Amino acid sequence: MTAAPLTTRAAYVERLGAAAEIRYGDLAIAGPGPTDVLVAVDATVVNPVDTFVRSGRYPTPVPLPFVVGRDLVGTVVAAGPGAPGFAAGDRVWCNSLGHGGRQGAAAERAVVPVDRLYRLPDGVPAELAVAVVHPTATAYLALFTHGRLRPGETVVVAGAAGNVGGALVVLASTAGARVIATAAAADEAYCRSLGATEVLDYRDERWPERIRALCPDGVDLYLDTYGRNDLGNAVELLAHRGRVVLLAGLRTRPVLPAGSLYTRDGAVIGFVISRASTAELGAAARTINQLLAAGRLRPRGTEILSLPEAAEAHRRVEAGNLRGTRLVLTPGL
Repeated sequence: MTAAPLTTRAAYVERLGAAAEIRYGDLAIAGPGPTDVLVAVDATVVNPVDTFVRSGRYPTPVPLPFVVGRDLVGTVVAAGPGAPGFAAGDRVWCNSLGHGGRQGAAAERAVVPVDRLYRLPDGVPAELAVAVVHPTATAYLALFTHGRLRPGETVVVAGAAGNVGGALVVLASTAGARVIATAAAADEAYCRSLGATEVLDYRDERWPERIRALCPDGVDLYLDTYGRNDLGNAVELLAHRGRVVLLAGLRTRPVLPAGSLYTRDGAVIGFVISRASTAELGAAARTINQLLAAGRLRPRGTEILSLPEAAEAHRRVEAGNLRGTRLVLTPGL
């Protein structure tokens, strides 16, 4: 394999901005190098973070023209000499393209660095896998890398019915934690089916009191997927050496009750998956593949669109009315 230019049909932008900037057509991009794998894309998906990168709200090096999107499931076309373990025909996935100077995934063919590519377990549909790998990797990093979750601890998942929230519930319960979820009342059965022990209606203003009653010694880990970042309540609910992990809310400016935090030996931690190391992403991928093979990961809902509909998909994600439905783009439609 050489680094000769590669031409592929793709959804791309020539400048950062609104979803209307996305174009679809033939595009020449840098070809694969010796440690890259060329992948024929079967499916990609639109994440909120993809809209942040495309609009410039999340600053990151972007080669222009820029193929949007970070996640793909596909089939190996060819692997470079420095990409051992992959061969033509292998089914694979990646969830870390489209930022840090890398071209994105919304194309018929994509170049993937070997240390960001993982095999897909047998029998897992591409549309299912691509819809869950990003939220589940985010949840894994929140719980274990940054939240330092241990078996037997108590976890509060604020926003448990969403894609990341649901993955948090599955991973935490599978790891032996007690999970208390907050969600809409209509989502109680769904959250319990994922492994939540208790489900509280977030619209009930008494939810902090109910958590205190359920956990008189406090909670060990509090995760906010809503993006409201209510540190006032979160910190006051913590046990000794409890942790709050923030993984949403780009524009929030919460008030921190510092005294309650330091007298608990507590911590407030924020992270974005885009800054995760390849080793951290690889650890998440191993767990994701185990859960995919066991049938434990499923999106709340999916809608299949064609790759030329990428601009419309970005608009719909930004509108925020999807209620957990993942917009999957397939080149074949």
